[in-house]
Amino acid sequence: MTYKVLKRFQSLFNGVVYRHRAHNNGDKVALELFEDLLDLGKSPKFVHGVKADDKVVNTKNLITGKENRRGDGSFGALLPHLTPNYLPGYNVPRGPIANIEIGVETKILAKAMIKQVDRVMSDLENQARVFRANGNPICVAIVGINQAPHYISHEGNRSYPTDGTAKYRHPIDECVEAEKRIRQRVAPLFDELIILPFEATNAAPFRFGWPDSTKVTNEYGAALLRISQEYDKRF
Repeated sequence: MTYKVLKRFQSLFNGVVYRHRAHNNGDKVALELFEDLLDLGKSPKFVHGVKADDKVVNTKNLITGKENRRGDGSFGALLPHLTPNYLPGYNVPRGPIANIEIGVETKILAKAMIKQVDRVMSDLENQARVFRANGNPICVAIVGINQAPHYISHEGNRSYPTDGTAKYRHPIDECVEAEKRIRQRVAPLFDELIILPFEATNAAPFRFGWPDSTKVTNEYGAALLRISQEYDKRF
């Protein structure tokens, strides 16, 4: 099967300018995880809940009646008096939820990773606490880490290329340390930490690649299987 999370992640960079300040990049990737779980079909409870219109994704990522920090993707029980909504191209319905059964947070480190990594880890830690404050959800973090030999960030009409100096280090020079810190500090807080190593220079013609596509695909598929098995145990 073709994994929709990987396809959507690739679409953020492939043939287009990646804008790191776009607030919905993480949402786009996270929402595809629920589609992949349904396509995989290894959790009878997940499939039944979706097909019965009892379980939905909440695109606002909020729990009805509770104040909380929004995540990138939240899946849970639909409010009992409502009918779910189906969006074109998606098989998992949408609607307000009463709880969170699966929570997903996405982060993408494309450039200046060491400068950003503390903030990224704090965001992930805070989101994991919010997820777990509302029951016993399966918590998933998806973290993309760029390994390109150089990179250009774009903000408005201005561009900022890396040059290998201490201020503008290339992604390849920082990716190993960034991943190490994230695994050490963040992995214990999530049921699944999915690292997506990728290569994107964000320069014309805006090519994208997986350094090891087989490894990425295998590790993501294994994570989906574990999430499916855990869902049937937990819910």
